[in-house]
Amino acid sequence: MKTKELQLKDAKATLSAAVDEVARGQAYVITRHGRPEAVLLGYRHWKRLSRVPSFGRLLMAAPVAEDDLPRRNRGPLRRVKL
Repeated sequence: MKTKELQLKDAKATLSAAVDEVARGQAYVITRHGRPEAVLLGYRHWKRLSRVPSFGRLLMAAPVAEDDLPRRNRGPLRRVKL
């Protein structure tokens, strides 16, 4: 997917044309005063990205048997000099 920058004032003036380009695979980073503020991308790409699970959810869903985890050391805490 190609990405271009578009200033906010230009995005307001040419939103219809920008949406047409986004539908053809173009993506835009919308900037305000030179800083990235938003992204304009096609619905198909957004839908694909919104289905990606977070890393935490992937870890929680991992099949883990009790023998896969290390044993917890329940001894006294060690002293550390700082």
